[in-house]
Amino acid sequence: MTTLNINGENHDVDVDPATPLLWVIREQIGLTGTKFGCGIAQCGACTIHLDGSPIRSCVTPVSAAVGMEIRTIEGISSAEAGLHPVQQAWIDEQVPQCGYCQSGQVMSAVALLESNPAPNDSDIDAAMSGNICRCGTYSRIRKGIKRASKVINAAAADREAING
Repeated sequence: MTTLNINGENHDVDVDPATPLLWVIREQIGLTGTKFGCGIAQCGACTIHLDGSPIRSCVTPVSAAVGMEIRTIEGISSAEAGLHPVQQAWIDEQVPQCGYCQSGQVMSAVALLESNPAPNDSDIDAAMSGNICRCGTYSRIRKGIKRASKVINAAAADREAING
């Protein structure tokens, strides 16, 4: 039995340690927001966070995630806090077209903004380069990231003003 911490909850799973994390998340845990795209870590549809870093879950074995914090698209928002600023920006900028790649796009964007809350175009291009959108919504993705950045930075400024 293996215990995985996914979105702050421990899950005991009985799988081969070499099983790709994607399949455990989707089939064993039932969190289907993370998508299967290519199976070879090239498209980014399966992007999740492992200890805060974006990784491709289709090629990451369960054994590599033991003792680490796994966050999926389902874990970036909550009933109390509402949508993550990236998710809201995606809606506001009408980023998705078919939407299949979008959970991976959102997870990469969240990781970018957590490490760099004010990215420029080059930063965005570098962080998002591993995520393929077959519909070609890259300009809307960039606009969504910039919108979310403004929201995140405004909230940080408000907290700073309150806390002095």
